[in-house]
Amino acid sequence: MISMEGGRVEESIGELRRTFRSGKTRSAAWRKAQLKALLQLIRDNEDKIFEALKHDLGKNPVESYRDELGVVEKSVKYSLSHVDEWMAPKKSSMPLIFFPARGQVLPEPLGLVLIFSSWNFPISLALDPVIGAISAGNSVVLKPSEQAPACSSFLANTIPLYLDSKAIKVIEGGAEISQQLLQQKWDKIFFTGSPSVARIVMSAAVKHLTPVTVELGGKCPTIFDYLSSPSDTEVAVKRVVGGKWGPCNGQACIGVDYVLVEEKFAFHLIEMLKKTIKKFYGENPKQLKDISRIVNKHHFQRLRNLLEEPLVAASIVHGGLIDEEKLFIEPTILLDPPLDAEIMTEEIFGPLLPIITLKNIEESIEFINSRPKPLALYAFTKDEAFKRRILSETSSGSVTFNDIMIQFLCDTLPFGGVGQSGFGRYHGKYSFDTFSHEKAVLQRTFFLELEPRFPPWNDFKLKFIRLAYRFDYLGLILLLLGLKR
Repeated sequence: MISMEGGRVEESIGELRRTFRSGKTRSAAWRKAQLKALLQLIRDNEDKIFEALKHDLGKNPVESYRDELGVVEKSVKYSLSHVDEWMAPKKSSMPLIFFPARGQVLPEPLGLVLIFSSWNFPISLALDPVIGAISAGNSVVLKPSEQAPACSSFLANTIPLYLDSKAIKVIEGGAEISQQLLQQKWDKIFFTGSPSVARIVMSAAVKHLTPVTVELGGKCPTIFDYLSSPSDTEVAVKRVVGGKWGPCNGQACIGVDYVLVEEKFAFHLIEMLKKTIKKFYGENPKQLKDISRIVNKHHFQRLRNLLEEPLVAASIVHGGLIDEEKLFIEPTILLDPPLDAEIMTEEIFGPLLPIITLKNIEESIEFINSRPKPLALYAFTKDEAFKRRILSETSSGSVTFNDIMIQFLCDTLPFGGVGQSGFGRYHGKYSFDTFSHEKAVLQRTFFLELEPRFPPWNDFKLKFIRLAYRFDYLGLILLLLGLKR
């Protein structure tokens, strides 16, 4: 564990940079050894991780495994099975005008990277980027969120027992430590969190021209089109409920923020949502089971303030129970709250679900486009023409049809935002790429020197160069002829 003053921060960073410069982290053997050790860390400490997640967020072990441990295990195993392939130089085809020459793209690690993780998924959102950084051959500093103290302490105390402590360190602390870290020079910063803190991170990165990946969030909409099959509708409602309140009780950047539905179907949808909530979490709102609590009093009060706006409170059609002592807010449904209320202008990040009604479901496209680009867009529809419109006329980090959040688990798809929901991407090979530089390598021989490429210039050389650029094959012929003038 490292919890330190500025001098020791610099000392630790110096050690990490020396380790990287030694070349130790570049080998496939080192990368695989660290990934295997990380997998063993998860397997050896499952109960401790469950306990830490229960302490910080009230997560059930099943939810913890689904959203945290399982995600990390899957990611590690995927990286282990592909890291040799990712590391290998990629041959690049060369235009004939470059003959004789060979080209390749060589992935190389960026160097020393800083990873800020978030509190809502304090294990998976900490370790998933670390997996990418290790796979790419970097040395790493992980700064866990202080708002999940038990998980932060677990990572800080456990990672040094399994991973190479001269190349991978965990530094705990609050805003002051984060500021000290941001004053240092990094080769990459990876940040998951809020837009307000992201601005601070980016401002600090500018001083050293450090590249930054920013994973934020936004108001992720769900379009709920009419589904003629009752069984399809039932499945869709289950997925909305599971995707809204299942992952950390709505405290998820890619969770459902609000639902768009036609007026004539709204009542039926709300009744089905109520029924499914009771089925999943129990009848008694004071004793709901299998659902996380709000992370702390600050976020609890923020959510309470959203609900207590008079016109917002008047729109509640289900739930609304608040228990400050237990930091618990019941799954709550609101019908058409004011669109200028904070609940509809800011990311909710909690168990409150506004239902917004439209005359026609295709109006949802204009509604979404009138707001900042979301991290994810969900649509339940079987209308292929409508799907094509959603894809071509909206912009979001991802689009998922007929399910919620599962795109996050897919290692073959990039995960990341666009616009105010973030920039950069990771997961699987995309994580490796995020923490790598693709170095272009071109090798030529000393055979067949072409004089027209050198001064002194004249009209013939201009014609020669113009032909070489415009006609690749002619350029080769000219090269082979070895014309000189």
